[in-house]
Amino acid sequence: GASEYHGVDGELSVTDPIAPATISQRFVDAAVAFGYNYNPDFNGMEQEGVGMYQLTIKDGKRHSAATAFLVPILQRPNLTVTTGALVTRLLFEGTRTVGVEYLHEGLLHQVRVNREVILSAGAFDSPKLLMLSGIGDAAYLQALGVSVVADLPGVGQNLRDHILIPVAYQATQNLYPASTSSIAEVGLFLHSQSNLEAKPDLQFFFGPNLFVPPGYPHPDWAFTGAVSLTSLENIGSVRLKSLDPKDAPMFQMNYLQSDADAQKLVFAIKLMRELIHTSFLNEFRGAEIAPGADVISDEALVAYIRNNCSTVWHPVGTCKMGTDPMAVVDPELRVYGVQGLRVVDASIMPTITTGNTNAPTIMIGEKAADFIKAGTQSTIPNKFNISNPVHSSV
Repeated sequence: GASEYHGVDGELSVTDPIAPATISQRFVDAAVAFGYNYNPDFNGMEQEGVGMYQLTIKDGKRHSAATAFLVPILQRPNLTVTTGALVTRLLFEGTRTVGVEYLHEGLLHQVRVNREVILSAGAFDSPKLLMLSGIGDAAYLQALGVSVVADLPGVGQNLRDHILIPVAYQATQNLYPASTSSIAEVGLFLHSQSNLEAKPDLQFFFGPNLFVPPGYPHPDWAFTGAVSLTSLENIGSVRLKSLDPKDAPMFQMNYLQSDADAQKLVFAIKLMRELIHTSFLNEFRGAEIAPGADVISDEALVAYIRNNCSTVWHPVGTCKMGTDPMAVVDPELRVYGVQGLRVVDASIMPTITTGNTNAPTIMIGEKAADFIKAGTQSTIPNKFNISNPVHSSV
């Protein structure tokens, strides 16, 4: 039901797992026995603790942002959706954004706007399109032969992500994972030993499924407890591969440049192993698949982490919101230095959340809708003349 943290009549369906696997429930019991608090709602008052992940599922299917917000309004007369199109650049008259150019079925098209352009291409392609259109670090763009519209050195910088490494085991029996559940049913948010901040910096995933790096065995029955570092010391960047809009951008993630980050994951793997080796999972636990029972020392675990860590597909930050010299958008998501342009996606996050980015990104879209409807795009935003001082510290 409705609460201080959840509504009941919104467009997006948010549910608790209907029938979590028995082994998932046992993992919760193991973590509680280890001293972690049971948390029935990671999106409530406290994030830390162990519990089941909430899901955006409706009628047994993933309830995506498109399904929840876009599909129901496709018939509106003031909405046109073109699929299979590639935006090639933004169009400007001076510093005013007047439209976009896009490629569709082999032909270039231009569409003009009366009010503003909303760029929502994500943490990789939003900065790519800005740079292709002349918004970015002036020296960098000039070296590429791009005419500069706005000198914003923060475009493409501040790339942040979460990384993950699995701890997987053979199962002694069929675990009957539900086809309508998620690959990881249980979550645990916690502090690493060196984390003195209030927010947790480690996130665990656990479920009756197997996900391992390439080259590891794939038995019929298995389960995985993956560990994720939610706050990395190093940040990355996005740059243009070429001036051809069809080319994907280049990006440098800079994962694990800090030994401290690697050591946090070593601690996390050891803890995950301890939880899995409690009596609560005895009837399910077979041989360790990854890293492998012979991977014991800190040095061996660091090598496993560096060779096999992967993204959690949570890239953010490359068009960050703020008022500092590296900010790209203001507190109302308007791009500095130009008129009629906002960025509305995860790229505007100044820092990364200590958890999945799905819900925060949807929230960004919801808040942006309020700004857009309010028509707050009358002047060029200025980092040193923020119209809403309540947000000036973001």
